[in-house]
Amino acid sequence: MKKLLGVLSVLLLITDFTFAGGSGQAVNNQPAAQDVPKPYTISIGGSTSVNPLMELLVAEYGKTHSNIKFTISATGSGDGIKGVPAGTCEIGMSSRELTPAEIGTGIDTLVIAIDGIALIVNNSNLVTGLTQTQIKDIYTGTISRWEQLGASANGKSGAIAVVSREPGSGTRTAIEELLKFQDQMVKSAIEFDGTGAIIAEVSRNADAIGYISLGSMNSSIKAISVDNVAASTANVINGSYKIARPFILMTKKGAPVNPETKAFLDWIMGPDGQKIVKTNWISVK
Repeated sequence: MKKLLGVLSVLLLITDFTFAGGSGQAVNNQPAAQDVPKPYTISIGGSTSVNPLMELLVAEYGKTHSNIKFTISATGSGDGIKGVPAGTCEIGMSSRELTPAEIGTGIDTLVIAIDGIALIVNNSNLVTGLTQTQIKDIYTGTISRWEQLGASANGKSGAIAVVSREPGSGTRTAIEELLKFQDQMVKSAIEFDGTGAIIAEVSRNADAIGYISLGSMNSSIKAISVDNVAASTANVINGSYKIARPFILMTKKGAPVNPETKAFLDWIMGPDGQKIVKTNWISVK
């Protein structure tokens, strides 16, 4: 009897030890608390042109990284360039090259994609293509009426409604630099904050011309050719379409990048991230 009681006591001790976690494993086979990824929020700010790509990247990354949250403020490249050194965003977005002075404020850059800039008109517009010189002349005010374009007007007449992004926009800076009319924008230009506003205005105004990221094109407006070359990803890749610029992400120079943020940036530059880039933009890998 005593021997039986002793055996039972040992079995009870073993049972208590196992279910209390004495085996070194969590109760009910649940993951140990230290193995659960800690939540972290990555703040992103800047270019409205880069934003559609960033939204896709964030959505895909979140599928396998549920602990990571994102806040995105797409208010223009200038805000991203200023926000990174100021600490108002952890990752900045720019749709143009940074100047040496801007880099000197304390910014590291990472090119994640290449994007064309499409010149757009209303779907009813008879114009199908312009030269770089004609586009420059429109945006500087040398040409103010469609009929002044001669054969390129295809019979279109009337005053040209020049639509542009606001000062500080990466897309505006890029097209001014590429077509060489920096700080010469015609005073009558209608300026809008954001790609969506440009599309909305051109889609409703039969006399308008504007410019947007090639990756943001949709059926509500049409892209015209430039120097007889269609605005397409294929033509940006082969070099025949000349109006293109980089999409750049920025972090604070000299400051340690959070491991979660670094992992996200590494993922963007890896095969999964660049696969998303290829959907509407040009991969850098």
